[in-house]
Amino acid sequence: QVQLVESGGGLVQAGGSLRLTCAASGRTFDSYDMAWFRQGPGREREPVAHIRWSSGNTYYADSVKGRFTISRDNAKNTVYLQMNLLKPEDTAVYYCAAKWQTSLKYDYWGQGTQVTVSS
Repeated sequence: QVQLVESGGGLVQAGGSLRLTCAASGRTFDSYDMAWFRQGPGREREPVAHIRWSSGNTYYADSVKGRFTISRDNAKNTVYLQMNLLKPEDTAVYYCAAKWQTSLKYDYWGQGTQVTVSS
């Protein structure tokens, strides 16, 4: 029922910024939670940020708190991840994910977009 497509990745220098975009299909996402995950080379997938579509309440991993901001645009059915003060350790494939708000698991996933931060 939900389809997600990420874009906006690229190569940036340390200290720079990128904004990732997740285009979501569906009539409404009012009862869904959306999230960004990432997986660096040779590392496990980890959550980065979550947002409850209806309320806008957010969660951030400690490693990105104060640097990254997750947001959504209701008119465009789009979720964003604004990434500032990027570090080389932020290098990873970033994935958009979605779930019913009462579910524990994220069941819908995008294809991923590569973010590379050079030192």
